[in-house]
Amino acid sequence: MSEVFEGYERQYCELSASLFKKCTSASVLDGEQKKQKLSELKSGLEEAEALIRKMDLEARSLQPSMKALLLAKLREYKSDLNNVKGEVKKITSPNSGLNTREELLESGMADSLMASADQRGRLLMSTERLNQSSERIKESRRTMLETEELGVSILQDLHQQRQSLLHAHNTLHGVDDNIGKSRKVLTAMTRRMSRNKWIIGSVIAALVMAIILILYFKVTH
Repeated sequence: MSEVFEGYERQYCELSASLFKKCTSASVLDGEQKKQKLSELKSGLEEAEALIRKMDLEARSLQPSMKALLLAKLREYKSDLNNVKGEVKKITSPNSGLNTREELLESGMADSLMASADQRGRLLMSTERLNQSSERIKESRRTMLETEELGVSILQDLHQQRQSLLHAHNTLHGVDDNIGKSRKVLTAMTRRMSRNKWIIGSVIAALVMAIILILYFKVTH
């Protein structure tokens, strides 16, 4: 739920309860005291209407699912405000000064006050349940964000490990290439050594044959 709406809602519930108490006390007053109380009621009604308008604007700016729920609550608050206005109208009527104490004893007004009190009680209970649901939603959202952050951290670690493995693979591939080149060089050197060995052996054999021939010719002549 919108925190702004909750703030206006709290203010309205407290103001509504205060207005009903003032209605009850104003109904048994007269003279200047009654005028002062009626002035306070008028000011309170204006403030309550302003809060209703603010709640209405805030509710209409939210998402459709939340908007419908808050507008339904707002209708109950408007009905509650109309009840307060009705009580104020009774107090300010021309015959209110003569019949106020008798009207307080009539069941009609008592039932109205009782119904309004019950309605406010239901509204407060509904508000409390919605606040609890809002807290649970916030907690779930917080858990979801923490899980998302953990998932991102794990993905980053996996990405770093993948980069490390790719680097190691590239290093090993380079080592394999170097080993292959070294093997080719060694093979070529071995072949040259073998060829040189045969050449040296041939030269030695030729020298030995030459020496033998020289000795033979010297001996025979």
